[in-house]
Amino acid sequence: MSFSVDKQTLDDLNIFTKKGRDSVFGLFNRTRTRGGAELLEQMFRYPLSDANAINQRISIIGSFGKAQLAFPFREEWFDIIEQYLNNADERSQLPHDDNKLGRTFNSLIGADAAFKQIAKGVEAVHQLLHAFAAFTAEVKHKLQGTAYAAELPAIELLLQSDALTQFIAEKEAQKFTYEKTASYDRLLRFQQKERLHKLLSHAYLIDVYIAVAGVAVARKFVFPVAVTGELNLELEGVYHPLLENAVGNNLRVTADNNMIFLTGANMAGKSTFMKTLGIAIFLAHAGFPVPAARMQFPVLDGMFSTINLPDNLSMGYSHFYAEVLRVKRVAEQLAASKKLFVIFDELFRGTNVKDAYEATVALSAAFARKTDSIFLISTHIIEAGEELKQRCNNIYFTYLPTRMEGQKPVYTYTLEQGITEDRHGMVIVNNEGIIDILKIKNSSR
Repeated sequence: MSFSVDKQTLDDLNIFTKKGRDSVFGLFNRTRTRGGAELLEQMFRYPLSDANAINQRISIIGSFGKAQLAFPFREEWFDIIEQYLNNADERSQLPHDDNKLGRTFNSLIGADAAFKQIAKGVEAVHQLLHAFAAFTAEVKHKLQGTAYAAELPAIELLLQSDALTQFIAEKEAQKFTYEKTASYDRLLRFQQKERLHKLLSHAYLIDVYIAVAGVAVARKFVFPVAVTGELNLELEGVYHPLLENAVGNNLRVTADNNMIFLTGANMAGKSTFMKTLGIAIFLAHAGFPVPAARMQFPVLDGMFSTINLPDNLSMGYSHFYAEVLRVKRVAEQLAASKKLFVIFDELFRGTNVKDAYEATVALSAAFARKTDSIFLISTHIIEAGEELKQRCNNIYFTYLPTRMEGQKPVYTYTLEQGITEDRHGMVIVNNEGIIDILKIKNSSR
């Protein structure tokens, strides 16, 4: 089964590109082929929920990074080969008894387009097979003893087909005669097509591994470790990968503090930290490197976030009701024994302060009892935190502080333990001179 992530969460964390914005997918998509990009997107859309599968992918990408492998194929081969193999019409086969004089004449005037297209496909396949043989010979030593080494025999087996032996033995970078092209075309397109598609799949995987490993090396991302058993999340120096000069934070979550109650003034960095943590959990379950100094994480069943939740006017939903439905969906998943990572940014901001306070306290206390899941809840209603201190003993209270330099707020973006006492909203309003602007407008009448 895959790690469940819905569209709202993907949007909240900016996993895929929105207009005018960078994305986490775009950060990693340094693939060289269209098939590699499609495969990478599949990995993003369907993260893993099995610790062995996650750790194996992490290990393979890590070994590619250490080996510093270059992409062993030419990018243009793949579109040529895909188009070539997808032409399954047997009527397009080249006849052996084709009139040589007529064919020569057609070739001279440039009219023999079908033959040229087939010849181009045959030559591209030939170059790909030679490149695969060279790649397996190179990486046998470099990747010996790694998780990827187990995949090499499968590639070699595909290359060692008796039917392909003569074709592969042909010299590289040569133009085949018409007769050889016709013969090899029947072999490749109609007899060995499935084998060639499997080799393409291996090539696209190699493309993804090299691309992701390159991002990890260039950005100094760390490879996380997936663990099973007791709930245990450990993060050191985790930061948002799309922000310049991002500040790293440390966090440890166990069953004894599985709910993180986050407070802080406006602009202190609460939403950014929530996205940071969500992105790290997401990438870890995809088996990818993460922007941190160290990460160990428990394998969960899914993640739900509510950071930028829109209303749904087409269905008659107010923002508050959309929040209620979102919370209900999470509750249903938890009731079905799903182990989740849940992010709620400003619970029930769509209603009045009294209702928001009561609902935040009641739901936070109820969620806290689900000790096999992790919850990250932020709020401006710091009184809710004081009440939850009395009700629950497994909530970790943390905040992002604001330091005042005169009348200017300064933000550290570094977590501290406790509940904030910062209330600087009016300071920011006054610093912008809004009230003075309105006074000037009134006096001018």
